[in-house]
Amino acid sequence: MTTDARADSRRVVLFLLLMVLVGLNLRPALSSLAPLLLRIQADTGLTPLAIGALTTLPVLCLGVFAPLAPWLAKRMGPERTLALALGVLIVGLLLRGLPALASLFGGTLLVGAAIGIAGTLLPALVKRELPGGADLMTGVYTMALCLGGALGAGLSIPLADLLGNWRFSLVSWGLLAALALLAWLTLMPRTPRALATAPAGGSMRELLGQPLAWQVMLLMGTQSSLAYIVFGWLPTLLQTRGYSEAEAGWLMAASVMVQLISALGAPWLARFGRDQRPALLLVLGCVGAGLWLLLQAAANWRWPGVVLLGLGQGGSFSLALTLIVLRTANSRLAGKLSGLAQGGGYTLAAMGPLAVGMLLQFDVGTPAITFVLLLIVALAIAFALLAGRNRRLDVGEDGRLFVR
Repeated sequence: MTTDARADSRRVVLFLLLMVLVGLNLRPALSSLAPLLLRIQADTGLTPLAIGALTTLPVLCLGVFAPLAPWLAKRMGPERTLALALGVLIVGLLLRGLPALASLFGGTLLVGAAIGIAGTLLPALVKRELPGGADLMTGVYTMALCLGGALGAGLSIPLADLLGNWRFSLVSWGLLAALALLAWLTLMPRTPRALATAPAGGSMRELLGQPLAWQVMLLMGTQSSLAYIVFGWLPTLLQTRGYSEAEAGWLMAASVMVQLISALGAPWLARFGRDQRPALLLVLGCVGAGLWLLLQAAANWRWPGVVLLGLGQGGSFSLALTLIVLRTANSRLAGKLSGLAQGGGYTLAAMGPLAVGMLLQFDVGTPAITFVLLLIVALAIAFALLAGRNRRLDVGEDGRLFVR
C-alpha cells in the first residue's frame, strides 16, 4: 500500500470515528427527556399540553434552525459550524439543570437548535469526504444516532435515581457532548475538497421548484414525526397501559437499540434495487405493525412490537437521510437539499408530539391515538413511493437545476 493510500485510509477511519462520536450526541438530549416526563410533570406542575409543548420544542427547533446550517457553513466553514453547534448543545444541556422552569424550556430550545444545525451539516460533509460510499457511511452515522437515542432512553431513569434528581440526569449528557467537541476540534478534517469545487447553480429558489425536493422533505417530515412521537410519548403511552416507569423506558430503549441493525443495513438493502421504494415500504410497514402491537395488542406481544418498531424506524430514518445523498449529484446540492429536507421536514414533524399532547390533554384514548399514528404511517408510505424513485438533482452546464 502506498503512502498516499495509507493516508487516505487513516483519514477515512478517523472521519468515520468522528461521525460516530458526533452522532452519539444528537439523540440523547431528546430521548432522555421522555422517560422523565411524569417526574417532570409531578415536580413542576406542568399540564399535559405544556409537557407536549416541551417535547415539541426541540423538534420544532430542528426545523427552524436546520436551514441556517448551509448559511453558517458558507461563512464559517462546515467544520467550525459543527464545532459551534456542539458548543451550543453543551450550553443547552447545562441550562436544563437549573431550577427555573424557563431554563428547562430555554435549554431545550438550544438543544434543538444545535442538533438541527449539526444534523443538517453531516450529510454534506459525508458526501464531501466519502463521495463513493456516502450512502453506506450515512448508515453508519445513523447507527450512531440510534445508539445515542437508546442510551438516552435506557439510562435516563437509572441516572436520575443514581444522581438523585431528574435535572442532573438531563445535565449529565453534557459530558458526552464535551468529549465530542474536544475530539472534533482536535481531529476534524481541515482541507476543503469537493465542497469548494462543486459546480455553482442550483439556488434554493430553484430547489423549491422541484417536486423531487418536496417529496424528500415530506418523507423526512412524516417519518420523523413518528420518530419524535416515540421519543416524546411512547413511555407515557405505555405507562397508561399499565407498564412501570422503568419498564416503559427500557422498552423504548430496546426499540431504539434495535434501530442499530436496520440503520446500518437499510442502505445496503437499498442498493439491491434500481430505486429505494421496496426498502422504504418494508421499513414503514414494520413501523406501523410495531406501533399497533405495542399500543393495541396483548402485553405478550410487546417484544415483537419493540423489534418491529425498532427495525422500521431505524431503517426509515437511515433511508430518508440516504435519499438526501442519493438524490443529489454533488456535496453542494446535498447541503442545500439537507437544509430543505430537514428544515421543512422537522418543522412538520414537530406537529406530531404536539398533537399527541393535545389528544392526551382531552383524555383521548389509546385506540384513537394509534389510529392517528397509523394515518401518519400511511402518509409516509405515499411520499416514499414518490421520493424513492431512481432520480437525481443535478446542475446543467448553463447553471440551471434539473432532474435526471
